[in-house]
Amino acid sequence: MRKSKHTEEQIVAILKEIENGGTVLEVSRKHNLQPQSIYRWKEKYGGMQGSDVRKLKSLEDENARLKRMVANMALENEAMKDLIQKKF
Repeated sequence: MRKSKHTEEQIVAILKEIENGGTVLEVSRKHNLQPQSIYRWKEKYGGMQGSDVRKLKSLEDENARLKRMVANMALENEAMKDLIQKKF
């Protein structure tokens, strides 16, 4: 997945502009964005504050790390099972 040019705090600030009366087209032109990006951000970050976004990011990172750990453990478990079956 491609990394965003904008930080989460910048995204929240852009969404606040829209909440304060700006239209999506005006804000997208001002910040040189596609309107689709703003709608996608609105779906993901709508109604959040900067601290909420940081917490969300840290939870997503931790979740990815845990998923990798589970995948590695499952792979090791499968290798152990194969090893045991070959011995008997």
